[in-house]
Amino acid sequence: MFKKGKLLQALHVTRARLWKCKLHFPGRFAGRKGLGAGKACMPAGLRPPSLLMMADWAQSLLGIKGLLLDVSGVLYDSGGEEGGGVPIPGSIEAVKKIKASGLKLRFCTNETQATREKFVEKLQRLGFDIVVNEVTAPAPAACRILKERQLRPHLLVHDDVLPEFEGIDKSSPNCVVVGDAADNFSYKNLNDAFRVLIGLENPVLLSLGKGRYYKETDGLKLDVGVYMKALEYACDIQAEVVGKPAKMFFQSALTEMGIEPHQAIMIGDDIVHDVGGAQQCGMKALQVRTGKYSWLQLESSRTSSCLPVIELG
Repeated sequence: MFKKGKLLQALHVTRARLWKCKLHFPGRFAGRKGLGAGKACMPAGLRPPSLLMMADWAQSLLGIKGLLLDVSGVLYDSGGEEGGGVPIPGSIEAVKKIKASGLKLRFCTNETQATREKFVEKLQRLGFDIVVNEVTAPAPAACRILKERQLRPHLLVHDDVLPEFEGIDKSSPNCVVVGDAADNFSYKNLNDAFRVLIGLENPVLLSLGKGRYYKETDGLKLDVGVYMKALEYACDIQAEVVGKPAKMFFQSALTEMGIEPHQAIMIGDDIVHDVGGAQQCGMKALQVRTGKYSWLQLESSRTSSCLPVIELG
């Protein structure tokens, strides 16, 4: 069990004075006079946040034993020279502080452009203290499902994640697996996946996440969810999501950590798939003001009603 102050330090919040912390309270005061229903804003007359509000938030941290961290947009922005990415200021130090606090830590990512091993190697080169067995990712989870259900996939994924599927029978496909294929999302490749699905009596589409977009150093990029929706629409089917925001994905990470949902906090940049998905699983959740974060995304979401938005760094 950890005291509130120690956990706040681990979250890298107490580094600044309370009134200088980049904190917002989405939806918390919705419906109160002068605020407007559902608005993600600070209450009138509270500039800076009141200590009472801060204390109320800190109270919710009692009993927390572990943190789940999103990676892209929270710890680093992908892209850059040779695709290595750029650490978000303060993120390397934040991970060190979390680990020094004794809290259990899991990196919970929808990364599907590389194997876990290559992904971890990249993060280590950027300076992060991370090892492979600390990472929960969609591709290994999808492989377990394929084996358990004797599914033979047609793969529409990034070339660099193909090694994750070695040993999986791909002959005579009876399902499609779609991931963040990047430049492999050509018309031909999408149409090939469509033809496989439409020709099956009971089509199965496994999607390694359902994000709309993510941020790289040169701007926002379309994510796998866009192409998943195209295949759903064309084939009149519902995809099975393996990755955030699927409850099973979060539960898998918690099981690996040996803790219950109410003992964990998810930290991410996506208000729907990180924050909303974690809350649906019974966890507390925080949204950072980096990566794909935007006020537009925050205000349009109905899931941002519990905890403040913080910035790691």
